[in-house]
Amino acid sequence: MDNRPIGVFDSGLGGLTAVRELARILPEEDLVYFGDTGRVPYGGRSRDTIIRYARQDVAFLGTFQPKAIVVACGTVSTTALDTLRSEWATPIYGVVEPAARAAARLTQSGKVGLIGTKATIRSGAYERALAALRPGTQVTARSCPLLVPLVENGRYQPGDIVAETVVAEYLAPLKDAGVDTLMLGCTHYPLLKPLISAFMGPQVALVDVGEQCAQWVAGQLAGQGLRAGRDRPGRHRFFVSDDSGDFAALASAFLGEDVGDEVAEIDITVY
Repeated sequence: MDNRPIGVFDSGLGGLTAVRELARILPEEDLVYFGDTGRVPYGGRSRDTIIRYARQDVAFLGTFQPKAIVVACGTVSTTALDTLRSEWATPIYGVVEPAARAAARLTQSGKVGLIGTKATIRSGAYERALAALRPGTQVTARSCPLLVPLVENGRYQPGDIVAETVVAEYLAPLKDAGVDTLMLGCTHYPLLKPLISAFMGPQVALVDVGEQCAQWVAGQLAGQGLRAGRDRPGRHRFFVSDDSGDFAALASAFLGEDVGDEVAEIDITVY
């Protein structure tokens, strides 16, 4: 039994998709979330900048002495995960391997789509993971730089003509390619799942990378005997690098719980 918290970070709101799933399947665990809202999005940054930001994010979460850290960010998972693991003894989990395993399992045709930030697509990490798991898989990848800003500004509801138009423009090549499975390679994207599903059609399976990562982490903690005592409710704390009020409103709506009193703004640049 280990009652230390699980740390989770992302560039902004998107990592809450992983937090939501972690809270559902591990209700006894304390969760500490950091959203780097002052520097979102990460996807268009250089590799060196992404690594620098990720190091600061992990250093901040490290002050809580977590038993594990979840990189709930596709950009950091594909660009900086190996660096972080080489520098920290704390187990650090990313989103790529769990999502690739799910896609390899779900696809029937071997045609898989991938959407992500520019940095994620540039890295080729998902393609390498799929090639190892299911050789011969055809991956059609598309960077979608406008999707993170849309989500961060609350523009992800069905009926939002701007969001629907952007989603359709980005996904048209993947639909034309005949993919039967689509990896949402950024934890922001599941918030757009109703719009994405409506455009791609019910025959296309969607892989939520935050959800898959959370399930993977739960299994890893159980296998290592690191689960918290089950006779206690977990506490959830949230930290951001800018404007905690806007984050609290969006987070509360998405998680279905009032997080206002549990959100604090911190200066991430000191870490």
